[in-house]
Amino acid sequence: MPPSSSEQTPPQPTHDALTETITAALPPLLHAMEGLGFIARHLHPPRLAEVIAHVGALDKGVADGLGAVHELAWPEDLHPFRDRIVDAATSVLRAYEELRSSLEDPNGAMMTYRALRHYARAQEALFPLARLLPPLSRFFLDEGARDDAALLAQLKEAGPRPGVTGLMHFGNEKQERGGFSLYVPETYDPAGRYPLVFALHGGSGHGRDFMWSWLRTARAMDFILVSPTSVGSTWSLMEPDEDAPNLARMLDHIQAHWSVDPDKVLLTGMSDGGTYTYVNGITGASAFTHLAPISSGFHPLLLEFAEAERLQGLPLYLVHGAQDWMFPVDMARTAARALSGRGVELVYREIKDLSHTYPREENSQIARWFLTGERPDEPDRVA
Repeated sequence: MPPSSSEQTPPQPTHDALTETITAALPPLLHAMEGLGFIARHLHPPRLAEVIAHVGALDKGVADGLGAVHELAWPEDLHPFRDRIVDAATSVLRAYEELRSSLEDPNGAMMTYRALRHYARAQEALFPLARLLPPLSRFFLDEGARDDAALLAQLKEAGPRPGVTGLMHFGNEKQERGGFSLYVPETYDPAGRYPLVFALHGGSGHGRDFMWSWLRTARAMDFILVSPTSVGSTWSLMEPDEDAPNLARMLDHIQAHWSVDPDKVLLTGMSDGGTYTYVNGITGASAFTHLAPISSGFHPLLLEFAEAERLQGLPLYLVHGAQDWMFPVDMARTAARALSGRGVELVYREIKDLSHTYPREENSQIARWFLTGERPDEPDRVA
């Protein structure tokens, strides 16, 4: 007896239908995500409306693409693939909705920062698909590496090795504190020795979100990346220091399971994470070989707790925005003078159009300095 019409298996979509749906959804989604990246970089409270308006209604294409994804009868084995695209698109739509709402809110700047957390969620949803889709693989690289055919081929050929390579989380769910997220290059070879970057989030942030500030660079330049979450709501800028022993445990764990170059261990951070980079990194007990505080607070008294031998020749790359409204740029200039006076091997970068946001375009230069000692070609101060 043939099955009733209600029991019949729905027709499977053709390869062309799948391709058309992915083509309808993915390019506008990535375009809208680049728009969120622009807002995250150029956000400045007095120009909030201008920056959001500059990006425009990129979410319209995302909504249309999401509609096409929902209309297609996906094969069951592709449901996880579909769900990641849906999750990413939903996060992007929420981000744009909340960004526009922030313009009507008295605390608009803070609302904007919260809205941009959806940008991190969208990246986390899409990243596992990078090996399958060339446009996604390029998206998750620094711009200068996106046309590197040899690198793209290596990343495509590197098969998944769960628990060994790729993105991993250790006690670092959104509601957890004190854990860390880890990225190990897909092309990792245990016979090599890999540089290691610790990237610290800002106040009230989370390592699982801040990971995306550095992952493209780590993937392009072949180093291990760890993004910890502070034990408290922010880093231990005053005693007792709960974060130092926690970071030490993370470092021990990573060195025990992956091949790390002990001469290449960078501590960097944004805002409070940058301030804690000073607090932790200038002590004689610090295991970090290089420091890169970004848009951070600084007081000369910090140096009173540092050992002279530790500071002498310590490689430190300082980045600050001329428009920073939270930590005025004079604070960074004071830091540069004080650090140079103590023998620190300093690179000072003052970026004219940077407010209190993360300058992701500076990552590749920081990484080259860290990996090879190369200093920026441009003057230390960008006028």
